[in-house]
Amino acid sequence: MQGIWLENNQLQLRTNIPIPEPPPGEALVRVLCAGVCNTDLELKRGYYPYTGILGHEFVGVVEQGPQHLVNQRVVGEINAVCGQCRFCRSGQPTHCENRTVLGIVNRNGAFAEYLCLPIQNLHPVPENIPTEVATFTEPLAAALEIQQQVQLRPDDRVLVIGDGKLGQLVAQTLALTGCDLLVVGRHQDKLAHLEARGIKTGFADTVTDRAFDISVECTGNSEGFALAHRALRPRGTLVLKSTYAGKLSLDASSLVVDEITLIGSRCGPFAPALELLAQEKVDVKSLINACYPLADGLAAFERAQTKGVLKVLLEMS
Repeated sequence: MQGIWLENNQLQLRTNIPIPEPPPGEALVRVLCAGVCNTDLELKRGYYPYTGILGHEFVGVVEQGPQHLVNQRVVGEINAVCGQCRFCRSGQPTHCENRTVLGIVNRNGAFAEYLCLPIQNLHPVPENIPTEVATFTEPLAAALEIQQQVQLRPDDRVLVIGDGKLGQLVAQTLALTGCDLLVVGRHQDKLAHLEARGIKTGFADTVTDRAFDISVECTGNSEGFALAHRALRPRGTLVLKSTYAGKLSLDASSLVVDEITLIGSRCGPFAPALELLAQEKVDVKSLINACYPLADGLAAFERAQTKGVLKVLLEMS
């Protein structure tokens, strides 16, 4: 089969990768569509020493697995867990000590014609969700994780830093809570997507220091972190949604003095993400800038790294 292979920070289109054999408890999924994520770009830059097929945002059809899933479109949670370690036993499987992670840690990913995942990771896609829309399930779930970690009240002033792919989804999901939300970015055309949904936006100079209860950093750069931190009132909460390829410098003393709560946030719940997509409560279609066949996967990566581009999809058939 074909697949986009990463090794030594270099991408290759390989055409002779064996179709995987699903081990017991796993299903073989024929990939229909997959999205290029910032994490994929960061892996290419060296954020984590990964070798293998990239990709973790996908929609596919089960070809081998339990009868109720065969021939069904599915999306999949990316953490394959052991079920036995202290985190699995305590109901925190995304922190499994022995986990593999689709396209990220010791498990080939979705930028290929086939992949394998545990059956328990798979979620059927409702019929009314188009395939290209369903590819947003994983990042939308990640956006929803914030609401699992932080209690949001209608009178909370919330700041989202970043108007890219993740920032767009975080902003749309937070807006549904009714909080007092402001999203800041650098690109008026991207902010316009949110303004069209009634979300207040602006540039960095519109942010008042020490005025927000919660800030969510979605840029993955030090300037975004500094702005998110500076905007918080004492005892505010700073949520980090981005991975960072390099080291992040910060003023730790001010975090202590202002008693800031710092929360890392990544994988989230798939069921409510699929429900939002099925009910069309978030807009993801307008975020799709380009679709490429798998054979043009390297060009897709180049496009995804182009300034101003939001979501790039790979179509496998």
